[in-house]
Amino acid sequence: MLKEATETLRRAIIGSTFQDLITMLTSKILATTVLLFLAPLASAQDTTTAPRPESTDTTAAVPAVAAEFAVFHTNKGDIVIEFNRAKAPISVENFVGYIKDGFFDNTLFHRVVAGFVIQGGGFDTANKQKTTKAPIANEWENGLKNNRGTLSMARTSDPNSATSQFFINLKDNAALDTPRGGAAYAVFGKVVVGMNVVDQIAAVKCTRQGGNPEASTPTEPLITTKAEMISMEAAAKLMSAQPAAATTPATATPGKPVTPAAPGKPVTPVTPDAPGTPKTKPGTPATPTP
Repeated sequence: MLKEATETLRRAIIGSTFQDLITMLTSKILATTVLLFLAPLASAQDTTTAPRPESTDTTAAVPAVAAEFAVFHTNKGDIVIEFNRAKAPISVENFVGYIKDGFFDNTLFHRVVAGFVIQGGGFDTANKQKTTKAPIANEWENGLKNNRGTLSMARTSDPNSATSQFFINLKDNAALDTPRGGAAYAVFGKVVVGMNVVDQIAAVKCTRQGGNPEASTPTEPLITTKAEMISMEAAAKLMSAQPAAATTPATATPGKPVTPAAPGKPVTPVTPDAPGTPKTKPGTPATPTP
């Protein structure tokens, strides 16, 4: 920088007047001073770490699914259910909708097979089949198993025919996890309080009706008087107060085991109006059974 200024001065002395020389020299000195002052600032700027750009990751954290509970008030006692919306969102949304609509109020557990399942959600207390919403998709591949105390959607031989009917497993039913006809049975919840009530229902004497080879029709009414959603706090209170769980499910006729219907070959419950034939309304699928 100084060398350049010196050269400029030399040339100016040779070819300029004294006044021109003073003007040029002043401007060069000023420019040199400014450059010398800014040089340290430029150096400091070069060594400063550049600010990190804002993250472009737009992936939001997936919120945890809150636990959901319902209680089925029956004439044998209360059954508290915990739903698994994370694994069975379609089934839970469908079932919770029926609960909120009051659909299950005053309905029967119309099918009881000791050592297998109890089934309800489709018939009123007059044993008349109820009109349902449209069938839902089968979520049997969600990883949940048909173990004792779990709830599954009942259906016909059509894998995607489940509507309102459900069953509670009385034991670990691995056969219901094995696909037949294209699918198995979709688990969507479990009993957390009241398996003793479930076992009481399972112990009720049953009979055959209308040529049904399965003795699964209860000889006394097994009624859900009301089903309602409850809070997590209410469910926790009921769970803390429940008696010790039974280790062995009750049986209806000790020494006379009942052979359940083979999975994939549903047995249709009988209605009083048409023995041997389910009463099906237009647009309503036939009564499902596991």
